[in-house]
Amino acid sequence: MTATPTQQPDPVLADPALVDAAAVSTARAAAQEEAGAEPVGAHVGVLAEDEASVTHLFEAAHAGYRGWNWAVTVAFAGPGTPVSVSEVVLLPGDDALVAPDWVPWNERVRAGDLGVGDLLPPREDDPRLVPGYVASDDPAVEEVALEVGLGRVRVLSREGVLDAASRWHGGDFGPRSDMARSAPATCGTCGFYVRVAGSLGAAFGVCANELTPADGHVVHVEYGCGAHSEVEVEGGPAVPVADVVYDDAVLDVEVNEPAAENTPPAADAAPAAVEAAPAAVEAASAQPAAEAVPADAAPAEVAPAAVEEPAAVEEPVAETPAGSADESGR
Repeated sequence: MTATPTQQPDPVLADPALVDAAAVSTARAAAQEEAGAEPVGAHVGVLAEDEASVTHLFEAAHAGYRGWNWAVTVAFAGPGTPVSVSEVVLLPGDDALVAPDWVPWNERVRAGDLGVGDLLPPREDDPRLVPGYVASDDPAVEEVALEVGLGRVRVLSREGVLDAASRWHGGDFGPRSDMARSAPATCGTCGFYVRVAGSLGAAFGVCANELTPADGHVVHVEYGCGAHSEVEVEGGPAVPVADVVYDDAVLDVEVNEPAAENTPPAADAAPAAVEAAPAAVEAASAQPAAEAVPADAAPAEVAPAAVEEPAAVEEPVAETPAGSADESGR
């Protein structure tokens, strides 16, 4: 445990006899007597109360009192008199665990705390309520008085009205809720909207549609939901259904026919081959006689020509009549 810095008393206010070793020993003995079997920790400070008394602080090891100190107040009556103990108490330090500030019971109640069978009387000085009166033998007057609230002992004050309006406006059934922002229309134009009486009726009512989450709740006139009385859906069911993207309830099977073996060439390939044959024959006929291989040529020179000649006319020559080949040779 970290000890707090030692605080020395003001020499003008405290007598030196109150802070010497004897005074500290006397204060420790008093703290130990109060602590019983629990040990008293180190001396961590001293506070001057006045010119005749100071308070010595010792670390406390008391269970559940972490960071607390034994505070022993000693007094000195003057020369020739011993230092006496005035008071011994446990006090919280700077880092002590302390209980929260006490709050009266009627101020601890929060919205939602009231349960079945609970009674919660209002405060006598509750600013949300003001007196109401009715004193007339005329039934018509009394009826009007009851309607405006004069038949009750107390009614809402202006502060109570504004407080309720602010709370309802910012609640789940106010105009800024997610439901209201996505609604097609507002409650002010809905047939299920029941307006409340009094000045709050200018902006609030009660929802009477059992199919909405706001049923039986106070709603703002600009609140809205998808169950508005004038909502219209073009065709289809009353509840819109999204289009089906993929129906996995039906299995589509597509049969692929096996490819035929030795498929003959396409019909349109024949004319192209016929057109290419004369061109190949003309190319073969146009070769000059000088390119013919001489009889006395070396074998090394003849080999390339013999290899290249079939490649140049390989396919066209196969389709050329024999007579044409003889004429080109002459």
